[in-house]
Amino acid sequence: MASTEAAAKPAAPPAKAQVMPSARTLTWLTMCFMTVSAVASIRNTPSMAVYGLACIFLYLLPAIVFLMPTSLVAAELASGWDGGVYNWVTQGISPKAGFIAIWTQFAMTLTYYPSLLAYVASTLAYVIYPPLASNGVYTAAVIVIIYWVSTMISMRGVGLVARLSSSSMLLGTAIPGAALVLLGVIYLLQGDQSAAPMEASALLPQVAGLAGLVLIVNNFLSYAGMEVNAVHVKSMKDPGREFPRAMFVAMPIVIAIFVLPALAISWVVPSSQLTLTGGVMQAFTAFFDHFHVSWLTPILGIMLVTASLGGMMAWLAGPSKGLLLIGRTEGYLPPFLQKVNEHGIQVNILFAQGIIVTVIALLFALIPDVSSVYWIFSVITTQVYLIMYFLMFVSAMRLRRTQPDHPRGYRAPMLPVLAVVGLASSAAAFLIGFVPSSQFGGDSALSYVLIVGGGLLVIGLLIPFLFLWLRKPAWKNAVPAPEGDEG
Repeated sequence: MASTEAAAKPAAPPAKAQVMPSARTLTWLTMCFMTVSAVASIRNTPSMAVYGLACIFLYLLPAIVFLMPTSLVAAELASGWDGGVYNWVTQGISPKAGFIAIWTQFAMTLTYYPSLLAYVASTLAYVIYPPLASNGVYTAAVIVIIYWVSTMISMRGVGLVARLSSSSMLLGTAIPGAALVLLGVIYLLQGDQSAAPMEASALLPQVAGLAGLVLIVNNFLSYAGMEVNAVHVKSMKDPGREFPRAMFVAMPIVIAIFVLPALAISWVVPSSQLTLTGGVMQAFTAFFDHFHVSWLTPILGIMLVTASLGGMMAWLAGPSKGLLLIGRTEGYLPPFLQKVNEHGIQVNILFAQGIIVTVIALLFALIPDVSSVYWIFSVITTQVYLIMYFLMFVSAMRLRRTQPDHPRGYRAPMLPVLAVVGLASSAAAFLIGFVPSSQFGGDSALSYVLIVGGGLLVIGLLIPFLFLWLRKPAWKNAVPAPEGDEG
């Protein structure tokens, strides 16, 4: 995700200034791969594969009304203002709004990591013992162990994270995704019957009622995170040109990674049998059993886990770093949370985040229905994250009016139109998020609204307002910035 060193940041000491050039090591292609790794994953494709051929429409529509506005708006903002979403919203609205934006960008990870790692646990179960995929205690244990190991790795610096994210995207997303599509094509060419209808009439989804719309609109947020690595633009040689280029190349790659594997899954696994956490491995297992190469199942499982961990590493490196920079330079965080290690990594923020993730993971052990818990966390993640997008789109429009001559390396075409479309899409996703879907195993719509609304209010609004209320002048620059680079 993104964040920033604010425009009002005090001048850095000479020693720090001498170090900065050495940090400019990210090429546009590396940034592209980091972005794809943070956004695209075949783990979410089962939720759209249930619609069969209609998943093409269900991915392309959000790409037009959400992915494109988000990518182009973020590209303009990143090319004109360093530091990411905090500085964008601060310049466009106010510093307090900027803090709310960077907080929500960070806070959504508190529920994102458990849902992501629940998928990892389900995938690993197919490697170890498939029935474990629905075991809550096993899922909770995997979430806790893998999260803390990933946190220890991320504390080695953003350079290591960038290398891991790029390599995992190729090994764990591109290759398995391509393999899934290839297996599906061969499966159909051999004359095997598709599990989903393949007639032209199936291109448009057959959706009944608001509950059916939930999965569709929530799919907009499958594309969330295109701005996540804007916090690292200072590590690029020419961010005004290279960041937009990375965005333009990343967009079609992300769309392809979502659409094609979803189709392949729909060909081999009936929609009534698909599960949110295990759908991808269900498809690989079915294909490998059909082609009598079942021994490949654990290999693909490990590769998929690698992709998810790479994406998680990219998220660990961005939002918490942004929160640290703002917490230090503007005094929004107490000194304890400003502590960094020798690599400049925000160790205490990561530890505090880990404690919360660990507590949330226990819910998987306490609530029998793993898919229901997974879906609840996914929805809360979406609702919290949407607050940031509302602020980002509004800021982009205001900056075009208030700072029209500010140097920008890239100017998005028809930016007001893009921003309005992005706002409308975000509002639709936000409202629909409060409607229980068929994936929710609860008994009452009211309980669903209370859980989602409560999570949104506490994580997305209550906590940042408490920080603003308790803020003290002594918190500003309470802990000096490290003298070294980020590794």
